[in-house]
Amino acid sequence: METTGFMGGLNSILEWISRLALLNLLWIFFSLLGFIIFGFFPATAAMFAVVRKWALGEMEIPVFKTFWSSYKKEFIKGNILGSIIMLMGVVLLIDFLFLQLAAQSIQNLLLVPFYIISIIFVCMLFYIFPMFVHYEMKTFDIIKNSFFVMIYNPFATLLILVGSVGLLLLLSYAPPLLIICSGNVLALAITKPANNAFNKMNRKHQTILKNSKSNVISERGF
Repeated sequence: METTGFMGGLNSILEWISRLALLNLLWIFFSLLGFIIFGFFPATAAMFAVVRKWALGEMEIPVFKTFWSSYKKEFIKGNILGSIIMLMGVVLLIDFLFLQLAAQSIQNLLLVPFYIISIIFVCMLFYIFPMFVHYEMKTFDIIKNSFFVMIYNPFATLLILVGSVGLLLLLSYAPPLLIICSGNVLALAITKPANNAFNKMNRKHQTILKNSKSNVISERGF
């Protein structure tokens, strides 16, 4: 018998809380299963795969089955992508340490460009995993296209940045909640704006293709 009214609404809320909690626990468990180094990136990709399904309206998908299927499928590719991300992060860390030890004149010259590049890197990360689970692309294409999507969608990027920082600040006041609300809520905050940015880019690309075809036809007509 289907529950309606207040109890039905309450039941739906509790059901969604349990799904979100399960997703976060799966993310943490499978990250640890791969000793974090080998598990974090495939687990993050799997988490975004589940959230993407929800964002596309597939609300009744089995969370564990969808997560596990994506984790197995993307384990190697996810770690390759993760290795490149970590390498980029290490380069930025080395640059930061160098600036800390450099003379004041060098710091004055390079500190602002360093912060700009770091912000670009962080904002680009917002699109990498949504794009990873949304398209079939080579690893370097994912990184390259994430950069272009970030550049061409400043409003969506700002929305994701503000939302993510806000959620992290809220969660910092209640550390125990990180067990059931951390990666999952960040994935939710990132996926919808990212998908909107992808759709916008797809529409723009289709328009360019149509115009190009029209130009070709006109030129041949002459």
